[in-house]
Amino acid sequence: MSKPASNLSPGNLSPNPTRGQCNLATRHLSLAAIYGLIACIFLVSAPHVAHLPLWVSVLTATLMIWRIYLAYQNLLLPKRWLLTLITLASMVSIFLTFRTLFGREVSVTLLILLTTLKLLELRTQRDAIVTIYLACFIIITNFFYSQSMPTALFMLFTLVAILTTWLHLQTGDLGFRPRLRMALILLAQAIPLTLILFVLFPRVPGPLWGLPQNAYSTSGLDDTMSPGSLSKLSLSEAVAFRAQFSAAPPLREQMYWRGPVLWAFDGRTWTAGAVSASKPATLDTLQNSQDYTITLEPHNKKWLFALEMPTKISIPSRVTDDFQTLLPNNVITRLRYTAQSHLGFRANAEETEQQLQRALTLPATLNPRARELAAEWRSTLNNSEAIVRAAFTYFNREKFEYTLEPPPLLGLHTVDDFIFETRKGFCEHYASSFVFLMRAAGIPARVVTGYQGAEYNELGNYYIVRQSDAHAWAEVWIAGRGWIRIDPTAAVSISRVQNGLAASQPDNSILPFMARTQSPLLRNLRLNLDALTNQWNQWVLGYNTEQQFAFLTRLGMQSITWQNMVISLMIGLAALIGFFALLMLRHLIGSNVDTAQRLYLKFCRKLLKINLVRAEYEGAQDFAARAIKANPQLTAAITRITNLYLGVRYGGEANSAAMRALRHAVTSFKL
Repeated sequence: MSKPASNLSPGNLSPNPTRGQCNLATRHLSLAAIYGLIACIFLVSAPHVAHLPLWVSVLTATLMIWRIYLAYQNLLLPKRWLLTLITLASMVSIFLTFRTLFGREVSVTLLILLTTLKLLELRTQRDAIVTIYLACFIIITNFFYSQSMPTALFMLFTLVAILTTWLHLQTGDLGFRPRLRMALILLAQAIPLTLILFVLFPRVPGPLWGLPQNAYSTSGLDDTMSPGSLSKLSLSEAVAFRAQFSAAPPLREQMYWRGPVLWAFDGRTWTAGAVSASKPATLDTLQNSQDYTITLEPHNKKWLFALEMPTKISIPSRVTDDFQTLLPNNVITRLRYTAQSHLGFRANAEETEQQLQRALTLPATLNPRARELAAEWRSTLNNSEAIVRAAFTYFNREKFEYTLEPPPLLGLHTVDDFIFETRKGFCEHYASSFVFLMRAAGIPARVVTGYQGAEYNELGNYYIVRQSDAHAWAEVWIAGRGWIRIDPTAAVSISRVQNGLAASQPDNSILPFMARTQSPLLRNLRLNLDALTNQWNQWVLGYNTEQQFAFLTRLGMQSITWQNMVISLMIGLAALIGFFALLMLRHLIGSNVDTAQRLYLKFCRKLLKINLVRAEYEGAQDFAARAIKANPQLTAAITRITNLYLGVRYGGEANSAAMRALRHAVTSFKL
């Protein structure tokens, strides 16, 4: 490419006006404005790197670098046919990547890519304003993926950058610091309006905008369990939920947060299996009740988590015959509910024959050595409780190891491989093998998955349950006692149950950062950040209809209806806008006089004593000439004050030294 004519600014149109590429009435963009716009698009797009295909991130970065190079070298922008070709090729590539042109990921990818391409046809101020609007829209898309406090703070920073660039387009040669100050003032003025809208705008159930089903990702536990599934999940430090107890909390080893229950086993993977009609779940001999509140993170599944065993849930849900708590729909937004559980219970003491047979089913020919061991227990021991104790003791006394990095079970007989060969496993290995042994011994058993334990945050008086607390245990059915929890992991590593994952692993194990025992300083910092995050979740993201009604009631609103809230919203907005209007009118009506002019008017008032009155139309020089003609003895003083005033006010000498000189001259002027 050749450089354009020297009279064209960076990014201007072709110098040939006959082709309609240059409009003299159109403001062209400065180099600083172009760089500012590129920075804005980079800032709003950067958080999406984790969600975009790699080739899209590379392409957008290349396009931005290309645009910076063109601006820096003052080169012509690419032809429209080339941009059209890149756009069409990008759309075809996006379709081949996602196999669709609809959905959240595709829409965000297209928006970012097309906005970046817009930079390559950035010529006039109109193009710049369109780019600013697109950048503001991309800010919203970041909240499709995360609504956390760091995301909000980064987007606020990005908005300041966008406003500063926008003001540069409007004000031209205004310096960076004044533009930044104006941007911050504009944001500060918007805060009261935002608070009124946030508090009084009627809430609707669910998210503010709807998204297609494929927009919601699955995180946390699944409804299947195979060797390695939970050990991988335990490497995640993401929060699963937070719990706050209304009274004294239970011990850590009593915190079993019940989730999916798995019945069917194919030799490697446990699944829920076919749902069978059974009688409702029954709990007897309830003891040690616990009342608590859970703030559940979205996981795109129907189940809720509660301490074993839950008896009350504050939101509409159902308890299955195996004591799972399920919602009608998947949990796609953060959910807050209260619950009551009893730690002492007898579950389904009168179980149906269909359920018992379901809990005895095993693959026909797999794991013969484990079957032989179970048969030996059955033949030598006289009851089910003794067999359960024998299995528990077997895991405790043999050389089993609890580890996050067990060797893979590649054979057909996975339970035999684990029990008799590797003897190294995570909780899913122990729960799976224990349930298999119980069923082989004729004792109904099933696998329960969920979370075990929690970390106490004394700053907010609540417990944090992370994905690294994911756990699996077993339940066996004993006649007259019902379903009983047995955690075979405790037989191998009691520290896992009592003190958490980090306490059960050696120092060189790969663990999530949050699971490590840290210095008091780091721990306090982490818990402080989590407490802030919890408050953000409760009062900002969790500000739903119920919390809005409760808050407005505390403010004194008697009848809380949509109509009253809309009326209050309008009144609040009108009052705030009126308040700002009065401030601006006061500013306009009031004396809009700077320091230099105020000193000069003081000088003019002194001249009134000798009947010298300055007319409203009379300039400073004309008034000085008339005053000197009438009073020649004051020539030096009048000339000095007039020259100082003109220099400060109009001559670009508005510095502290000149201002002090003017003030001294006016103060010392005597008649």
